[in-house]
Amino acid sequence: MQDESIFDELKEECGVFGVFGHPEAALLTYYGLHALQHRGQESAGIVVSDGNFHVHKGEGLVTDVFNVKSLTELTGPFAIGHVRYSTTGGTGLHNAQPLVFNYAGGELAIATNGNLVNAGLIREKLEKKGSIFQTTTDTEVIAHLIARSETDSLEEAVKEVLPQLVGAYALLIMTNDQLIVAQDPHGLRPLSMALLGDAYIFSSETCAFDVVGAEFLREIDPGELLVLDTKGFKQTRFAAPAEKAVCSFEYVYFARPDSNLGGVNIHAARKRMGRRLAKEAPIEADVVTGVPDSSISAAIGFAEATGIPYELGLIKNRYVGRTFIQPSQALREQGVKMKLSAVRKVVEGKRVVMVDDSIVRGTTSRRIVTLLREAGATEVHVRISSPPVKNPCFYGIDTPTRDHLIGAYMSVEEIRKEIGADTLTFISTEGLVSSIGQQSDDGKQGHCLACFTGEYPTLLEDQLVVEEQK
Repeated sequence: MQDESIFDELKEECGVFGVFGHPEAALLTYYGLHALQHRGQESAGIVVSDGNFHVHKGEGLVTDVFNVKSLTELTGPFAIGHVRYSTTGGTGLHNAQPLVFNYAGGELAIATNGNLVNAGLIREKLEKKGSIFQTTTDTEVIAHLIARSETDSLEEAVKEVLPQLVGAYALLIMTNDQLIVAQDPHGLRPLSMALLGDAYIFSSETCAFDVVGAEFLREIDPGELLVLDTKGFKQTRFAAPAEKAVCSFEYVYFARPDSNLGGVNIHAARKRMGRRLAKEAPIEADVVTGVPDSSISAAIGFAEATGIPYELGLIKNRYVGRTFIQPSQALREQGVKMKLSAVRKVVEGKRVVMVDDSIVRGTTSRRIVTLLREAGATEVHVRISSPPVKNPCFYGIDTPTRDHLIGAYMSVEEIRKEIGADTLTFISTEGLVSSIGQQSDDGKQGHCLACFTGEYPTLLEDQLVVEEQK
């Protein structure tokens, strides 16, 4: 199995942040995006309106893209911002969001988190009708559909367009004097609302509200549409809510521990996952350690439930950053050492439980197990706080094909041998659902579990093609 990157991780597509009605909208958005940086590190952008658009975006981290001068030039009380990791469309400044367009209704900016299953099908139809696309992102499809609408207002155009979309989208659309907020009918991607004085703030995660001092109000409901303009605040709908299916990996990995989602604190949910792992797969060991950062909470929960001491057996180098140097295969195999170091005095001569959030391709897990053994660990027992990832995600995570997923073609025992662990256990799907909380009658708890179970909440592209041919 050939690894195409130094580090084997799932990556979220992006994060969005919006402000309506604050004199320092750009600065608030900058701080909000900084809090959401973990959701995307390839590009960042902010569009602000004071009656005219002011745009600044670039490739790299938020702190690389913006400085005092660029933020000073972004004047106005309305803003939307975006951090991006590409799934659909690939990298490049032309794909950096928010995307900005001129159409018959004026200026339009769009920022979205998620992925449209039927973007390719819609794009093909639009191109046959004469549409010319400037980017390769699925977000531009939304703009073209809005521009082609013959309705009398942007609100009505959006209500006409969104029901045509299949997939995941937490959406911010801004004009010179209006902000529209929407959440897909399944609520696949998180989006919440807060108040800062009289200003409304919107964010992919609640941790960003804490950074800017905003007071959380509520999450945006699936199928809901909010319209904010000089006339005030309007709540409406573009679709009836479908079966709720929030991405379960938000709880496992993507969201920051200090965020809340569905009324559940992420750190607390991850600790419960660790406790459940301890119940499902107890083991005799001397020390528990977590792979930083997203697995620390689960490792603490495992340690508390078993009574085995929790220690910082692995230390993360927080200054690796992005690298444009393509290493040789030999250096690639050692690449994890750029990011993680084992604490020899903690693990030497010890039986170690290593808790991690997921195994995607298996390459990083193998390297970390090797790292612990080289530091003197006598045994390495791996516990994973998510079930085996067996199916691709079509809603905004970079697992588009099954052949890149070790869980799709190897048994747990085969994976154990592949990564060199003494034992390996994944949490059960039932255990994950129970750990998150808010148990529902159908046992799914309102979450998308497709990457584990293969049961997708929407039709997929090939199924949509069949439906259209009927």
